[in-house]
Amino acid sequence: MPAFDAIVVGAGQAGPSLAVRLAGAGMSVALVERKLFGGTCVNTGCMPTKTLVASAYAAHLARCAADYGVVLQGEVGVDMARVKARQDKVVTDARDGLETWLRDAKGVTVFQGHARFESPRDLRVGDEVLTAPRIFINVGGRALVPDMPGVNEVDYLTNTSMLALDVLPRHLVVVGGSYVGLEFAQMYRRFGAQVTVVEKGPRLIGREDPDVSEAIREILEGEGIAFRLKAECISFRQHGPDIAVGVDCENGEPEVLGSHALLAVGRKPNTDDLGLDKAGVALDPRGYIVVDDHLRTNVEGIWAMGDCNGKGAFTHTAYNDFEIVAANLLDDDPRRVSDRITAYALYTDPPLGRVGMSETEARASGRKVLVGMRPMSRVGRAVEKGETAGFMRILVDADSREILGASILGTSGDEAIHAVLDLMYAREPYSVLQRAVHIHPTVSELIPTILGELKPL
Repeated sequence: MPAFDAIVVGAGQAGPSLAVRLAGAGMSVALVERKLFGGTCVNTGCMPTKTLVASAYAAHLARCAADYGVVLQGEVGVDMARVKARQDKVVTDARDGLETWLRDAKGVTVFQGHARFESPRDLRVGDEVLTAPRIFINVGGRALVPDMPGVNEVDYLTNTSMLALDVLPRHLVVVGGSYVGLEFAQMYRRFGAQVTVVEKGPRLIGREDPDVSEAIREILEGEGIAFRLKAECISFRQHGPDIAVGVDCENGEPEVLGSHALLAVGRKPNTDDLGLDKAGVALDPRGYIVVDDHLRTNVEGIWAMGDCNGKGAFTHTAYNDFEIVAANLLDDDPRRVSDRITAYALYTDPPLGRVGMSETEARASGRKVLVGMRPMSRVGRAVEKGETAGFMRILVDADSREILGASILGTSGDEAIHAVLDLMYAREPYSVLQRAVHIHPTVSELIPTILGELKPL
């Protein structure tokens, strides 16, 4: 039975960095990876999808070339095989680089195989049983496939299988009008496919404010994407070569016929085949590993990081999980999950950058709130780029003068949002940012202007 000081299960965003950090502190570390190094982000999430988003943007910009005084001969075409090859190279380079780094790391022993607990200290990987007093779980998640009528009778796609396509769907039906679904919808519309988004709720991305949701819908409809909202009873059936998606909406035809159907209705943690019951590790009703503010499970000596703990569904939160665990174990620095400010982006074009409270949440908080807004049509950089869709909104606590949250839907919104995020971490009053002198011409330079025009919500 090979014995180690620590075992890390999963080579996603948190696991590899923690393994190398622990080894650097003098521990012997086993890192176990079931299949692909890099986890969701590298293999089926951020890196491949944002590579596709970039290709789709290039196609879109080429079609709009005349608007910028650029003359192209003939129609713009998209070679999906080359698009996929570019995506695959980005992914493979990142994955291979990570695996090489881990295998070369002093003090880290890499095991490839499916790890399952046999006790709180023992993990079986193939024919071997590894043991350690410290075990760190970083197993990520996968696409949720609800038990919708007929779903198992058709060849549906998920975010993972979608990335294997090297042909253009004639008509892509995206089931799920939230973050993953909308990114795929826009990119494939820009590649040239007909696209319909089916959403059970009354509007897109229900987590966001209604005006953000409406603005994104208008942007995507302007590119030719169709939407079927309030689809209460979604079902599937084969209709010749097509997939018929039943939508049961208030208006329109009861079915949508598509050549391909993508399910983008949520995620689930990879915790159902780890033998966690043998270790006594507690799960919540959705299957996420229950952890405290320092990412410790209910079992002494076992931690959970990344998507599998339900504390964040992003690469940046998973990496921060590593930082929290390492700080507490090695640096005598009591970092906590509750110190983290919610921040994320939707990578449609234009992107949505989000931090802290939405307007809806701010209203419900009972605070006295100030709000500042500006349409992107009044942002010089957006006008110069010819990308004026969207708006910027910042929310401030009228009493403490601290920023509560912000939404930036517009060109460079995913980058400009960090000026707000950094001030929120500093816990300084908004006037600090209001008096900052930003570079012109940028999107960020309008943030101080907005903060100088605050009004009661």
